[in-house]
Amino acid sequence: MGGNSFGKMFRVTTWGESHGKALGVVIDGCPAGLPLNEDDLKVELVLRRPGRRYTTPRKEKDEPEILSGTFKGKTTGMPISVIVWNKDVVSDYYESIKETPRPGHADLAYIKKYGYEHWDYRGGGRASGRETVSRVIAGAIAKKLLSCLGVLVTGNVVSLGGEEFPFARDPQEGLRARLSPFRVIRGDEKAEEILKDVLENKDSVGGIVEVNAWNVPPGLGEPVFDKLKADLAKALMSIPAAVGFEVGYGFKLASMRGSEARDRIVSEVGEAVLEGERAGGMLGGISIGGKISVRVAFKPTSSIMIPEKTVNIKTLEEADVKIPGRHDPAIVLRAVSVAEAMTAVTLVDHALRAGLLNPVRIEWNESCERTWRLYGEYLPTSLS
Repeated sequence: MGGNSFGKMFRVTTWGESHGKALGVVIDGCPAGLPLNEDDLKVELVLRRPGRRYTTPRKEKDEPEILSGTFKGKTTGMPISVIVWNKDVVSDYYESIKETPRPGHADLAYIKKYGYEHWDYRGGGRASGRETVSRVIAGAIAKKLLSCLGVLVTGNVVSLGGEEFPFARDPQEGLRARLSPFRVIRGDEKAEEILKDVLENKDSVGGIVEVNAWNVPPGLGEPVFDKLKADLAKALMSIPAAVGFEVGYGFKLASMRGSEARDRIVSEVGEAVLEGERAGGMLGGISIGGKISVRVAFKPTSSIMIPEKTVNIKTLEEADVKIPGRHDPAIVLRAVSVAEAMTAVTLVDHALRAGLLNPVRIEWNESCERTWRLYGEYLPTSLS
């Protein structure tokens, strides 16, 4: 069985390769009645688009084309299919290194699983970060659906190259990170300094993304194997280059005492709520109501010009490889949009399963529109 689909009621299937003709996504389970056009998708795609400063120089406009699932500007309840054509494909780089799998990449694993003769070595094929364009499209649709619950999903870089950056204290700060080319709330100058140094040394850095979902309703998550935190972990760890996942205080809790690690339950505005964010907004893997916070760590880009040892897959002789091509000095900058998307897809799937969103038809109203409009209001005027 292939592993190219995610979700149960909101099912996302992605397809396509880095240097193939196109990439795309099929979303099955989106209710009828959601206003949807290509511009809605671009609101999110523009933030992961390559070709900008401090990202890969590969220039892809990522123009989505909706092929099915809408009529007269609204979803029909049928599968939504979206395609994005690859325009700036240069595969010559990979001809010279196709017999020497790149350290840190999925090359060797794909060769051992599928066989060298079947492996698409052009830019990593299906294992490339280019695949995530499909996830961001699905995430845009998920975010728009979540708007009907008043839920906002925001993400920002909280660590880059070992340097820490501020966390979002409220939805407005989370949204403002969309205006930064480095996806930080504050500290653009520090982030630029780190990346300039990395580029000068032909190296790369990793980082950590925090994703916050604001105003999440209680009751999302299914005991015991489909806990919300478990599905979020799978969703986020499935992103290329993801190497670690945390909920709330995460690994810090392991060094605390029980008396320190619990969130108090207090009475607020006529209901019981958690005081604190140690649990990340979930107990028993079920949302408790309010903010959900997760973090995902991304390793540095493995494709760099500094030589590294590998083996010629045909002769089994050791060799040095330095990787030409067009690559990000910090994957984490564009990974923010992908992490947001996978969080939104997971939340929508569980909202449908919990009956909080009508799985057949939704009523789009001004309240939904107000929440959705916020994403478009926080877009940089220049994306150069």
